[in-house]
Amino acid sequence: MEELTARAQDVPQLRVAGMTKDFVVRGEETRLRALQDVNLDVRSGEFVVLLGPSGCGKSTLLSILAGFQQATSGAVLHDGAPIVAPDRSRTVVFQDYALFPWMTILDNVAFGLKAKGMAREERHEVARRYLSLVKLEGIEARYPHEISGGMKQRAAIARALAPEPDILLMDEPFGALDPQTRVLLQEEVAKITHAEKKTVLFVTHSIEEAVFLADRIVVMSARPGRIRDVYCVDLEKPRTAETRKLDTFVRLSEEIWESLRPEWQTA
Repeated sequence: MEELTARAQDVPQLRVAGMTKDFVVRGEETRLRALQDVNLDVRSGEFVVLLGPSGCGKSTLLSILAGFQQATSGAVLHDGAPIVAPDRSRTVVFQDYALFPWMTILDNVAFGLKAKGMAREERHEVARRYLSLVKLEGIEARYPHEISGGMKQRAAIARALAPEPDILLMDEPFGALDPQTRVLLQEEVAKITHAEKKTVLFVTHSIEEAVFLADRIVVMSARPGRIRDVYCVDLEKPRTAETRKLDTFVRLSEEIWESLRPEWQTA
């Protein structure tokens, strides 16, 4: 029994094996290859950041893992089962908030719970708990147009967490925010995902954001996207404002920048 348990723990929660993704270009006979021979394992509770130049396929890979797109070839697995469609066990936070404008913030956060068939009173109770977790108490009755961009993104994160998914997929969620709000939300996400023991796959263009958040940073090459480097981030959790001042943080950020500089300048 112990041997079986140990083997189960060795199985990654997400596995991408030999995966390629091609797109048909309208009006052309050739295909555009976005991703080629991608191999990646993500363990339960791990925070993995995808980093690379624009157009390298980071968001495409995230979309395939969410079940929104299908790989052209190769295997894409969640707990050993092929990912063929979206699933409530994998929730997504987008850059543009994606809140429903006709719903209150409370109903937006509770939306996934309603889809699960949870009764109104219970789902509102759960939604309030997650709004509290992202420090949005008191705005439950407001609509998205009545709150700031940072508050909208907090609400989007609360909505993604409320159904208690196995995996949280985040596609440049702070890209549209001002630098100060971005830093504050990085700290909140670091704290919440550590406390909730969530598996996270996070896409960003920011090296400092990647180093601050990640257990591992997966660096992708220019198109067609391949995994060309993986950096393990040896920084204590939960990460705080003081983390950014550590020599380890600064050195790793500089090392990754020097590695990526030629490719990003070309891109």
